[in-house]
Amino acid sequence: MNDNQYLNYIEQDPGKRFGKPCIKGTRLAVTDILEMLAEGLSQSEILADHPNLNAEHIKAALLYAANHIKGAA
Repeated sequence: MNDNQYLNYIEQDPGKRFGKPCIKGTRLAVTDILEMLAEGLSQSEILADHPNLNAEHIKAALLYAANHIKGAA
């Protein structure tokens, strides 16, 4: 996935999760995925707990966060 392709998986809708960036087609916010990873869940565990996600969604969440941190610095 290149630097811009991750945006194909992320949406921000003011009516969903208070406008937080979410994985398209879900109510799962980017921050939810980051927090699960920070808590020590593996990608496999996250995917098992959330069958509507795939590995590309997790990668997109990480790239989204990384690019926003770069922009904030």
